[in-house]
Amino acid sequence: MMTMTKPSSINGIQPDGMMPSDTFFRVAHNAFNTFFSETRSGKHIPHVVFVDLEPTKIDEVKADTYCQLFHPEQLISDKEDTANNFAKGHYTVSKEIINLCLNHVHKLANNCTSL
Repeated sequence: MMTMTKPSSINGIQPDGMMPSDTFFRVAHNAFNTFFSETRSGKHIPHVVFVDLEPTKIDEVKADTYCQLFHPEQLISDKEDTANNFAKGHYTVSKEIINLCLNHVHKLANNCTSL
């Protein structure tokens, strides 16, 4: 039986969003900024929006080691699961959150320098 362990950092970024070895990435800084934005305090935030109609999956991300990386607006879920019913997810439940998702993606795209 093989056990999977989580890495201690993602691309050198610590779970709190800080990157102590920031000088190492200066060569590829523009490519790095394609996937992450840096706040004034030096915290790196990934350009990502998590969307799932099942709230337990988003709750897993919120409880993960790297939960501090993500802004709460980037984690979108609904209160109602579609129970693997495509029609329910496509025609009813997703219609309620589609505009919210598009607004967050639009906001991230506007803040991106290398989209």
